[in-house]
Amino acid sequence: MPRPRPPHLHRERTRHGALVWYVRVGKGPRIRINEEFGTGAFGAAYQAALNGERPAQRGKAKSDSLAWLVDRYRSSSTWATLAKATQRQRANILHNVLKTAADAPYTVITKSKIIEGRERRKSTPSQANNFLNTMRALFDWAVENEFVDVNPVEGVKGLKRPDSGGFHAWTEEEIDRFEERWPLGTRERLAFAILLYTGLRRGDAARIGRQHVTDGVIMLKAEKTGTQLTIPILPPLAEAISATKTGDLAFVATASGTPITKESFGNWFRDACNAAGVPGSAHGLRKAGATRAANNGATVAQLEAIFGWHGGDMASLYTKSADRIRLARDAITKLQKNETENSIPAPSLKVRAVGQKNQ
Repeated sequence: MPRPRPPHLHRERTRHGALVWYVRVGKGPRIRINEEFGTGAFGAAYQAALNGERPAQRGKAKSDSLAWLVDRYRSSSTWATLAKATQRQRANILHNVLKTAADAPYTVITKSKIIEGRERRKSTPSQANNFLNTMRALFDWAVENEFVDVNPVEGVKGLKRPDSGGFHAWTEEEIDRFEERWPLGTRERLAFAILLYTGLRRGDAARIGRQHVTDGVIMLKAEKTGTQLTIPILPPLAEAISATKTGDLAFVATASGTPITKESFGNWFRDACNAAGVPGSAHGLRKAGATRAANNGATVAQLEAIFGWHGGDMASLYTKSADRIRLARDAITKLQKNETENSIPAPSLKVRAVGQKNQ
């Protein structure tokens, strides 16, 4: 089952339509949480609120401080155009940066300071590179708006990630094992079917509902890229939806029918994988779907239409792999010795006769 909301945590929409979170224990005071939901900062603020601690009132940032620059950036149209998932990730990174550098003048942040920040995160290359991407975007915006002349992240290289092969792509045997553990009618099986038969990322899989379906076709914009997706519902997915109690706004919902956050969806689905004895994840199932489609002959254009990729690079990884498998199967017999022929063809009778005559 989806993980329940933490105790005493509530949410509501203001008259302006903004979603706000607050903690209230019994009939005690409402303590609002100002951090981005799902981030580490949100969790820390939640724990503090449980202890009755109200968030510190931050004074108005000085106009030359990094905190001031970040506030302006997060109020800009550039920030507004980012995908929600990207906003959450970058907000969390900027929050941690401001813990130690909020009052620092943004004009004195140099390339060497950025490199120091990267090196502090070198044990986790992905975090280091996300830090660089966030700071690069911040200062790109600052250069464009003439707050600074040069982006201090320019020329700073990201760290090379270890070649781990990425997320484990499910095997067909693991797919069968999951289906055996979670039969039709369970929300786990429905989530599985959505991920496998649509190719959606976990964030989109968590929010998809009947409002996104028209005449048996799923139509929505990908949360991460903004790409318009058009995905016909295959019979196995239609069967899973029909057999399962779904939410009002999302097919996979909490027991009360409300949607699940992307982070909660991922954690819950991993628990379901563990229960089935499958070393997989939501993203690994997406990779399995792409592999299956490519092995069945899907082209680069077809994979991009399903999975929301663009540029051809990602889709080509799967089609090239499938092509190598097909070529290897066709060519492997050529390694065998052909018993009907000698390795060196025998000379013709005419050639042999000429040779004998010359002797």
